Amino acid sequence: MMQNFFVKSHGLGNDYIVLNQNELGFDLTERTIRKICDVHFGIGSDGILLKVPSYNANFGLRILNPDGSEAEKSGNGLRIFAKYLFDYQFSKSRKFTIETPGGLVQAEIILEKNGKAKAVKVDMGKAVFSSPLIPVKSENPECMGEILHLEYRDYLIHCVSLGNPHCVILTEELDEKEVKIFGPQIETNSFFPNRINVQFAKVVSPTEVEVMIWERGAGWTLASGSSACAVAAVAVKKGLTQKVLTIKMPGGDLKIETDEFWNMRMTGDVCEIASGVLSHELVNDLI
Repeated sequence: MMQNFFVKSHGLGNDYIVLNQNELGFDLTERTIRKICDVHFGIGSDGILLKVPSYNANFGLRILNPDGSEAEKSGNGLRIFAKYLFDYQFSKSRKFTIETPGGLVQAEIILEKNGKAKAVKVDMGKAVFSSPLIPVKSENPECMGEILHLEYRDYLIHCVSLGNPHCVILTEELDEKEVKIFGPQIETNSFFPNRINVQFAKVVSPTEVEVMIWERGAGWTLASGSSACAVAAVAVKKGLTQKVLTIKMPGGDLKIETDEFWNMRMTGDVCEIASGVLSHELVNDLI
């Protein structure tokens, strides 16, 4: 690899730039993250995946949102990062572990073409419903079926953590405009101390759920792996679906499996968009 080398890939339209900390010629600050992720002044993306050292797993990962904040975990990000590790021969094995701020996960390349990963399965860890651990400011042990009061509307919410916080709203109809209006209000509501990812979900059948997502730190998102897991966990817990689900999002579908101990496994496609080197002009602007 060369200095300031990058790879841009997407998982169901959720796109990330992958960088290696050891190859960067500048510091990743809030300003530089915003600049790189900007569609006009940088490469443009839903965030940055930064390869870092790990003492507890095969590889370490930091997930940086386009607003400069840091996420604990990202399902699509993990699949994209796993593809990068396999495609660029950091891992000779199809199975390996990745350490994130939201916990350690195991990834497996389950489909490849011409030596490149096409589909990845990720063990996303355990769904946690404890209010203090999500965290949410609820007086109940679990925040399942509570009313969230907004200025102009109330929502029945169901909250869960997959190493990062999620608020699931079950609805009979999905409305993109509604998600974009109320998603940011829910994300930043004081009921959620660390802000929160928001999912509007429509149960179509016992094996299929349609979802629209407002992602913490990123906004309207075509797909999200951890959000898909959160919706599946809530749907299974409420007895609305089976434990093996297809989560359908605007960017595409993910297969989500929930076991009896609330361990979540996600399988989905990944695709590289471009690779290259950040130009000297951009890097000079970042320094």
